[in-house]
Amino acid sequence: MKISIIGTGYVGLVSSIGLAENGHQVWSMDTNESKIHFLQRGISPIYEKGLDKYLKKNLEKKTLSFTTSFEKAINNSKFIFIAVGTPMKLDTEEADISSVLDVAKKIGQTINENKIIIVKSTVPMGTCEQTKSIVQEELDKRGKNISFEIVSNPEFLREGCAIYDFLEPDRIIVGTDSEKGKQLMEELYLPWSRKGYPVIFMDLASSEMSKYASNALLATKISFINEISKLCEKTSANIDNIKKALGSDPRISPHFLNSGLGYGGCCFPKDVKALYKIAEQYDMEMNILKATDKTNQEQRKFFINKILRKYNDVNGKKFSLWGLAFKPGTDDIREAPSIDIIKCLTEKGAKIVAHDPEAMNNCSAFFKNNMNLSFADNYYDTLNDCDALIIATEWESYKEADFHKIYKLLKNPVIFDGRNIHDPQRLEDLNFEYFSIGR
Repeated sequence: MKISIIGTGYVGLVSSIGLAENGHQVWSMDTNESKIHFLQRGISPIYEKGLDKYLKKNLEKKTLSFTTSFEKAINNSKFIFIAVGTPMKLDTEEADISSVLDVAKKIGQTINENKIIIVKSTVPMGTCEQTKSIVQEELDKRGKNISFEIVSNPEFLREGCAIYDFLEPDRIIVGTDSEKGKQLMEELYLPWSRKGYPVIFMDLASSEMSKYASNALLATKISFINEISKLCEKTSANIDNIKKALGSDPRISPHFLNSGLGYGGCCFPKDVKALYKIAEQYDMEMNILKATDKTNQEQRKFFINKILRKYNDVNGKKFSLWGLAFKPGTDDIREAPSIDIIKCLTEKGAKIVAHDPEAMNNCSAFFKNNMNLSFADNYYDTLNDCDALIIATEWESYKEADFHKIYKLLKNPVIFDGRNIHDPQRLEDLNFEYFSIGR
């Protein structure tokens, strides 16, 4: 199939590579000339496990091409994916779908033959219908009688294993209100259905809702276990034991039951807010989701307050910070707990020496004017003369740390573990003062 994907952000780039890997001919388009220049040379703007390998492989096979020309991408394809960003509006906390609608307008101004237009971006219910109306309006202005199909095809990619998720999905959701749209999407995803991966068809609105509902439920699970972890500290219960008890129930499962600093990234925070804002448009209050959002923000303050209570005044203190990305396996620092930790401590006069296997460049750019923040290429090098170690991301290398080395390098043997990745008893036996969550 000949495919164009508009937008080379996280979703657009992974989707482009995944579709090319399954034999489709893909044109990936973006207006960012610098980004396209690097992608044409096989250099990815983001870190994602396996992405570089598949990017170079499909460039060499010539199943994947990058361009800044909207017309070239559109005219060389039958299927047009819209995969532009839908960030949160800062003033209203609603999803900003303006980029999606701008692309729809340009599609209507450009196409000269029948196309299938697929909305891959995360969008509120009704956006696909808006997209359809805009395309048709532009065609009418041109006096063109061109038929097209509108399809919803939300992504369910986990950062850190997005390539795997695209190539081996647990489900592919397709929303369409036409039999022709269904037939075309069945043909597009035939390489997946042949391998037994489920392709689930539904109406447009249900498809659009499925992405929000999925993320909101997972976010709620995280906030729930974090609230339980706070109660555990009050009652001397152990959150690790609670997780085992809950996770053993197949109706609950152990996934997303790790207490810690809460969720971050580009999806959960904005999608939770967007969903309860959508409900408000229908005069409905989604109290659970508002509580989920509030609990997530409070969890970071709860952890930071452990540090502030320990030292009373952190002015002049020096901390080692391990982990900047919002989760392991990515260089994404959007809504990362590390940002709140750095802001709070450095504004109070503390110095931080930070490390992350992938996210230091992004963090350095974000905090470019913060003189109290510095970075080290080796995570042990952050420890010298520090009053304590703070762990904010559960990278595997941090789980395997040499505590004898840490003990020697720190000024004081104090660890604040925001991800509960170490054993409290072991650290107590090694004479560390160890602070975790819910234990």
